[in-house]
Amino acid sequence: MSANPLSPPMAAAAKLQGCTNLKLRQLTRRITQHYDTELALAGLKTTQYSLLSHVLKLGPVRPGDLALAMKMDASTLTRNLKPLAAAGWVELAAGVDGRSRLITITDAGRTKRQDAQRHWKAAQSGLNRLFGMPRMLALHALIDESLELLTEPKAGETYE
Repeated sequence: MSANPLSPPMAAAAKLQGCTNLKLRQLTRRITQHYDTELALAGLKTTQYSLLSHVLKLGPVRPGDLALAMKMDASTLTRNLKPLAAAGWVELAAGVDGRSRLITITDAGRTKRQDAQRHWKAAQSGLNRLFGMPRMLALHALIDESLELLTEPKAGETYE
């Protein structure tokens, strides 16, 4: 049986140095660059592809519900929606009452997302080859476990 590629020996763990936040940010920047390079061939950024995918899956959807589903704040969502709406890939329309709005994906947005999905799959396959499937499976498990441990603290609570 082989060792988990992400589990360092205990001696190495005892000498852990550096800032975990910095290391994670460096990793996410590199991975985002990898996806952005591939998705640029479809004329999208990773954030735009993700947004189109969520609107397709959840739409028509209220902005607040979309922001909650994507775990982003409302102002970031609004800023990220503007270029998609300007390109005609999503529409913001009146909701059930005069104060609410609904976001829907347009036919052009569906086509754009479908084209971009091929590039997203190529980016994902490239990472799978580069890292190897055992490492990718271990990485996903570690991320999922970490996210579960780091649930949002309630008001007044902090992480230990």
